Amino acid sequence: MRTKHTLLNMTAGLGNQLIITVLSFISRTVFINSLGIDYLGVNALFTSILAMLSLAEAGIGSSIIYNLYKPVADHDVPKIQALMQLYKKSYMVIAGIVMLLGLGLLPFLDTFVKDTSVEHLTLIYFMFLINTAAPYLFVYKHSFLNVNQKNYIVTAVFSASSIVSTLVKIAIIYFTENYILFLVVESVITISTSIILAAVVDRMYPFLKQKTSHKIDAETKATFIKNMKAIMLQNIGTYFIFGVDSILISSFISVAAVGLYSNYKMLIDICRTFVNQVFTSMYHSVGNLVAKENAETVYRIYRVTMLLNFWLYSLFAVLLYLLVQPFIKLWIGEPFLMGQAVLLVSVITFYERGMRNSITTVKNTAGIFHEDRFAPLCQAAINLGLSLLLVKHMGITGIFVGSLVSALAVPFWTTPYLVYRKVFRQPLHRYFTSYVYYAAVGTGACFAVGAVYSFIPSGTFIWLGLKAVICLLMVNLLYIALFHRTDEFSYLWTTFKGLLERLPHARMLLSRLQRQGRATEAGGHK
Repeated sequence: MRTKHTLLNMTAGLGNQLIITVLSFISRTVFINSLGIDYLGVNALFTSILAMLSLAEAGIGSSIIYNLYKPVADHDVPKIQALMQLYKKSYMVIAGIVMLLGLGLLPFLDTFVKDTSVEHLTLIYFMFLINTAAPYLFVYKHSFLNVNQKNYIVTAVFSASSIVSTLVKIAIIYFTENYILFLVVESVITISTSIILAAVVDRMYPFLKQKTSHKIDAETKATFIKNMKAIMLQNIGTYFIFGVDSILISSFISVAAVGLYSNYKMLIDICRTFVNQVFTSMYHSVGNLVAKENAETVYRIYRVTMLLNFWLYSLFAVLLYLLVQPFIKLWIGEPFLMGQAVLLVSVITFYERGMRNSITTVKNTAGIFHEDRFAPLCQAAINLGLSLLLVKHMGITGIFVGSLVSALAVPFWTTPYLVYRKVFRQPLHRYFTSYVYYAAVGTGACFAVGAVYSFIPSGTFIWLGLKAVICLLMVNLLYIALFHRTDEFSYLWTTFKGLLERLPHARMLLSRLQRQGRATEAGGHK
């Protein structure tokens, strides 16, 4: 059942992401051509600033979801009802706090926004604020579907919403060039989608609407408060690690530079989101696994997810490093290019952060929050200090070098240490041995593909598409050759065949290939 839900969630997520990606490129192209780089920079900057306000949510969602895994697995309805009511009250408070904090930042907008001709900044910021705060009134319902491994429903609803929203916003920008109307439509559709999804959850689980006199036991409440405090510290640190880049770029360079980088960030985030669709689909299945199975079983599945994690992230890292610059040049023009050093550091950071996916999933679903509560704050201090120092000498590249070094200094080793000691009960050197081996294989794959690329032009989208196909083939064939005899690959291959066998045409193709294989083998014995 866990595999079925994971595959269903994964398929829905990847299908959704493919559609959203195509629409994102169309939307970004129309946005740049109609409004210009300054509006693009303001859009990216306010998104980053408002992410800071989401720290009000820090810890509550993850902590309650962790506490829901066991009662959902045990079908303990009274405890589920009590936790969900606590969840609802918590998020109503969060929505209020986000609004108050957001309004408190209004007088300081001029500090963050430098060298821009964009008008009505206060109104634009207020629309971003509404769009950030309002969904918190409904998010607790969405999360219950995720705990039940039915996040494909959430994906389907948000997919439809995103498609409608993007198409309408493209029309507004193209025909009116009215950025305020663009934001109003985005807010209306976002809030409406949250309301619709909450109604879907109520229909599927009517007991969630019933009030209960059941009280959360003292141990669960204590665990919730303890984890919430720990995750709050972690999320505050995480924001200062990943959320301040745009603010630093705007403050030390310009809003236009934020706009330039936002194109690179969009392409990197698209790749990250594609891969994360796979791991988000597995996240709650792993939570269910941790709640029910022993350490050996969890470790075995983790090794499978680590191989998959490496395979996907290294593949996208190679694609990004070799194709982003020529793609942007063809897409929106040479004036929108940044230095190769910015791209290199950004891609390495993308890979390093992505390679922690599988180990972090185990950590979070096992409820390990308290032990490393100060780690993100330490990472944030290193990141901010180095970024402020290096931006003066290296420009925008220095900001990203600070992020990379801080990651290597803290979570790169603290997260595996805790998981291997508390969950797997395995020696830590096994993690780093695998990590170094994978990194060497990925680097070798990048050099091999780059050597082939040097003989192929990239002056048109057709040549660029050919390069992408070559990369996909070379990297995947190399990885199959290296890993096909491992237990982890066998598990992934079996799962993949199981997915194909659920599709009628694919089942017929697999049967035909198996018959041909047996016939060939029989002929060889004659």
